[in-house]
Amino acid sequence: MPATARRIHLAVIVVGSLTLLALILGGIWWWVNRPIQPVVLSAQEKAAVEAKMAALQQPAEPVYEKGSRDIVLTERELNGLLNSETSLGQSVNFELVSDAVHARIETDLDPDLPIVGGRHFTARARFLVSKIPGQVSFILDDLTVWGISLPNEWLAGLKGRDVLGEMFGAGRQGKIPGVESLNVERGRLVIRLAE
Repeated sequence: MPATARRIHLAVIVVGSLTLLALILGGIWWWVNRPIQPVVLSAQEKAAVEAKMAALQQPAEPVYEKGSRDIVLTERELNGLLNSETSLGQSVNFELVSDAVHARIETDLDPDLPIVGGRHFTARARFLVSKIPGQVSFILDDLTVWGISLPNEWLAGLKGRDVLGEMFGAGRQGKIPGVESLNVERGRLVIRLAE
């Protein structure tokens, strides 16, 4: 093959490789920065979620099929509930994975804030859920802000602490009144009520 043809062939390979790399990097950038879409439940889905929430609000007499104490919320139902019952549906999104909950937060900061005012805020958090029988815990594993995983010292030692148990006054004992266990599976949350 003549030298000119080799140069053209090499240039085509280089341009093709750079184009492919740019497409891959663009796709990754889009995926990481994709906007959060609020989940809007259909009337049937909303009725099902409201029945589940009524059972949670009355743990002494939960609504369930005979013999069952489990309340199962799908990832879609959880995000739809967040959207319909709070103002967070457009800025917070939960993803349920095995033994963990991933939270994604995206919002525009107040322009009057010093230094970061007016910037688009993005953060991700990972919470681990205990699989120890009889112990319900929701432990902060990581908090990443603008792509940087924050050190535990900056978070006042929150990493590794049972934030759910502490919110409900259970401290480090892993006991939430009326709840026997909390399991997270891919795409669903299973809450087992106590006897």
